[in-house]
Amino acid sequence: MNGAIINLIILIPFLIFAIFLSKGKGASLLAGYNTMSNSEKAKYDEAALCKFMGKIMFGISFSIFLFVLSEWLENQFLFSIGLVLLLTLIIFGLVYSNTRDRFKKKF
Repeated sequence: MNGAIINLIILIPFLIFAIFLSKGKGASLLAGYNTMSNSEKAKYDEAALCKFMGKIMFGISFSIFLFVLSEWLENQFLFSIGLVLLLTLIIFGLVYSNTRDRFKKKF
């Protein structure tokens, strides 16, 4: 039961961050983007990048919720689904955001 409480505590900031990003705000909190120069940042559609990362964060939050649910219901299958979903989202997010200049502005 302690694991469920810890995961709930972890879930709350993830949800807050997901909501913040889904509104198109908070790009300065994204790793990689915040280290770019201002001229490099001007090439990117900040709102689109934030909204995409917000969707990924909602998915990660759902995965963490599945961890909590598996603890409460004592169902290891839910944990496995959450883990596969978490890993899939991370890999998809990395590949999608770093290929084909998807978030660069169209001039």
